[in-house]
Amino acid sequence: MFISSAFAQTAPAAEAGTNAAAASPFSGLLLPVVMLVVLYFIMIRPQMKKQKEVRAMLDALAKGDEVATAGGLLGRIVQLGDSHLTLEVADGVQVQVQRHAVVQVLPKGSLK
Repeated sequence: MFISSAFAQTAPAAEAGTNAAAASPFSGLLLPVVMLVVLYFIMIRPQMKKQKEVRAMLDALAKGDEVATAGGLLGRIVQLGDSHLTLEVADGVQVQVQRHAVVQVLPKGSLK
């Protein structure tokens, strides 16, 4: 009495000349592919570029350079090794740090 009857409708016929079945799988893959391309250009590529710049900075370190470390330590490079370097932080005070702890090369004359 309160519920009305539901009647099934037939699906509309596809128009001639369109191929809806062939376009459907590609349209489903289009969004993820576009998102991966955008992700690459927004996140991955800039990170790779920054890593390349940091690697070049660490390879270019030389004796006498003034540097800042990740811990905030400022000093002048006295000795270089493959994975470690020795910084002079004050007159007669030398500290050995890992090479990858260097985050910035300071301009000459920054330390007094």
